Amino acid sequence: MKFWVSIFLGLSLFAEDSFITLYEYGEMLYRNPRGIGCIHCHGEKGKGAYIASYLEDGKRVVLRGPDIRNVGMEKMKRTLLKRHRVMPTYFLTDSEIRALHYFLANGGE
Repeated sequence: MKFWVSIFLGLSLFAEDSFITLYEYGEMLYRNPRGIGCIHCHGEKGKGAYIASYLEDGKRVVLRGPDIRNVGMEKMKRTLLKRHRVMPTYFLTDSEIRALHYFLANGGE
């Protein structure tokens, strides 16, 4: 039963008469895709944000999330599907990545 409900929701989520837009879905994913949102490292609108600073070999290192507002769809997909030292792996679907990209490409506002 859960399988069919998931299929139905996935197919109807962005229908013309849908209760949620692609932009709204992308914003929801950006804020909390899998427990920790992109917003914490990439900022409110994808401009990038301060994460932390620390000392390494006597030098202060500042860790910032990069600006992701103008990243193309293919690069975003490649980036989200590979493992990173700092960024969590979210295991997003193609439709989730498209929604995130749409949200960011349309101003993140």
